[in-house]
Amino acid sequence: MKKALKVIAVLALIAGAAFAAYVVIKKYVDSKRVVIGNDAENYVSCSCCDDSFISETVA
Repeated sequence: MKKALKVIAVLALIAGAAFAAYVVIKKYVDSKRVVIGNDAENYVSCSCCDDSFISETVA
């Protein structure tokens, strides 16, 4: 019985350590993510994809 409890305790310890690492890494990644306001406000269209685009280069 004691051996089974030790195995369960080790598994719980590993799961706890993995969860703690997940939380720390998630906080680190979230802190590095930069929010630059409104995406629609910063949107720049690519005129080369427009049907009415006329290239100024000579082919």
